[in-house]
Amino acid sequence: MTGGSFVSPETRRRIRSWAVPVAVAMGRLGLSPNALTIIGFAGTTVAALAAATQQWLLAGILVLAFGIFDLFDGALARATGRASKFGAFLDSTLDRTGENLVYVGIAAGVVAIGLGSFWLLAVLAALAMAFASVVTYARAKAELVGLHGEVGFAPREVRLALLGGGLIATGLAGGVEPDGMFPSTSSGQYWLALALGVIAILSAVTVLQRIVHVKRQLESTDHQ
Repeated sequence: MTGGSFVSPETRRRIRSWAVPVAVAMGRLGLSPNALTIIGFAGTTVAALAAATQQWLLAGILVLAFGIFDLFDGALARATGRASKFGAFLDSTLDRTGENLVYVGIAAGVVAIGLGSFWLLAVLAALAMAFASVVTYARAKAELVGLHGEVGFAPREVRLALLGGGLIATGLAGGVEPDGMFPSTSSGQYWLALALGVIAILSAVTVLQRIVHVKRQLESTDHQ
């Protein structure tokens, strides 16, 4: 577990290498890296709409599918020498926007059912979105001042795996049904609350990890 992360740099490199042949095949179809970025964002937006209409299983499948799809734009850019600063900016911007829209979709889907005991799910969705956004912001600010900021338990791939898995479990358990503040483990509400809660907690911890990591780098630089 390097840098306090569940995903080691070696694992990331291995996964990215597997994505290259698929990405190159998409490039042969005439798709550019930026086009793949936009397609991925569109798919995540559909996932958000599915969550907003309580289609939890579909939302989870789309979150996982297009989370994996996000590997292809960067892989194609690197494989074809078409990497650009604008492409990196567009990818990062749309990735963050798409993930946040899914959290909004979940909150909207819960509110559409009727708040009642579901207010906790809406709050957890908001907390997950807030802390996940700061995880990304912390990394961007670190890189802006020339420091490394990609550490912590909850990078984007971990958050999407938890989010997609939680939505799928919610759908398989029958969706969100009224069953009180503390539902049983067979309830879809339970699995959705668990996924959002874990994402919020791990994201908050990751923010602290990145703050400490940046502070240590600055202190190391000052002592040189």
